[in-house]
Amino acid sequence: MSFVLTRELYFTTSTVVDWMDVFTRPLYKQVVVKSLEYCQLHKGLDIYAWVLMTNHLHMIVGVRGTDSVADVLRDFKKFTSKGIVKAILENPQESRVSWLLDRFEFRAAYDKKITGHKFWQDDNHVEQIYSVDFYRQKLEYIHQNPVRQEFVSRPEDYLYSSARNYAGMKGLLDVIVVR
Repeated sequence: MSFVLTRELYFTTSTVVDWMDVFTRPLYKQVVVKSLEYCQLHKGLDIYAWVLMTNHLHMIVGVRGTDSVADVLRDFKKFTSKGIVKAILENPQESRVSWLLDRFEFRAAYDKKITGHKFWQDDNHVEQIYSVDFYRQKLEYIHQNPVRQEFVSRPEDYLYSSARNYAGMKGLLDVIVVR
């Protein structure tokens, strides 16, 4: 592998409050995908790897421009929180509306910065990628996550992941593939 770290990259994890399995419905996953696309186009987010699991999102990212990774993640989480709550309310197929919204309201009640619903945990768990070996380790971890959970037998079979891009397939998001 001829990859050399020439910029700051970060491994991030964003988790739904109480590790609630919200991303079991495609509608809610699409809110995340569309928001990541927006961040790529308008906030300078460069995505190197990602996977959306049922209750958390892992990524390897960098940021172009003046915003920091923390700034982009803050805006992403704020937007997706509102979008997912709206999608839950408008989804006639959702049998868990009361339970989900009650949990989000309960979590918001203990956070003075939040009014209404708290969807994401505060911590983004951001680690700077400090070496090529660490990058490879996190890339493997991200792509194997759906396999470990037995959602798929091969990483590239999971639609909500960059493993498809790394396997030469079209993924849901454009990513910077590093070989």
